[in-house]
Parts: sequence; C-alpha cells; structure tokens
Amino acid sequence: QLVESGGGLVQAGGSLSLSCAASGFTFDDYAIGWFRQAPGKEREGVSYLGISDGRTYYADSVKGRFTISSDNAKNTVYLQMNSLKPEDTAVYYCARRPYTGSYYGTLGMSRIKEYGYWGQGTQVTVSS
Repeated sequence: QLVESGGGLVQAGGSLSLSCAASGFTFDDYAIGWFRQAPGKEREGVSYLGISDGRTYYADSVKGRFTISSDNAKNTVYLQMNSLKPEDTAVYYCARRPYTGSYYGTLGMSRIKEYGYWGQGTQVTVSS
C-alpha cells in the first residue's frame, strides 16, 4: 500500500512537503517515484528514488526546487517542494517499481508502465 499526504494550498514561492508511506512489501526492493497530473494533461514524472542505493533523479522542471528523500526505518519517501509555481498545481501520486540498484537514468525512471502500484494521490494547488 502507498499512501500520500501533505498536499494543500500554497502561494507561489512557498513550500510543501509530501509524504508517501509504504507498507506490505519489501521497501528495499523498489524505487519510489513521484508523478503529477494536472487537469487536462498527461501524468508526468517529477522525481524518483532508488531505496536500496539512495540514487535520486529529477525532471528538469523541478530540478533545484524539489528534493526527494526517504526514511527507510519508517518506509516513507518524502518530496520537499520549494519555490512552488502555479504550474506545479496538480494531483501528486507516488508509485513503486522494481529496482535493482543499477543506473537507469531519469528517462528510464520516468517510464510510467514500469510502476505497478500507485497511491491515491494528493492535491497540490499553488496560487499566483
């Protein structure tokens, strides 16, 4: 199970921290990805974390503003979002994919079809 939390309404330039609490599977065997979907748009990848090696990946649109991290003792992945922009407004989802610890590259990690289990999503709204 993956459960997201931490979404909300924030003004442009503000910050939010999202959490993805995982249960029911071996955390170390997977990578966790954060994706988002705005109304009328396709779901897009934001950031990804290999749990076993801590390797992180970011989409260009969020690089330098968002930070993905994990607390493996709590089986939880976080997404710290700073300098938020109105275009960051979307429903944010976390998802898991099998991960061997090899280098996948950001493009490789962004392949939605590789993610077999998704959370229910949390709304992030950034006002201008």
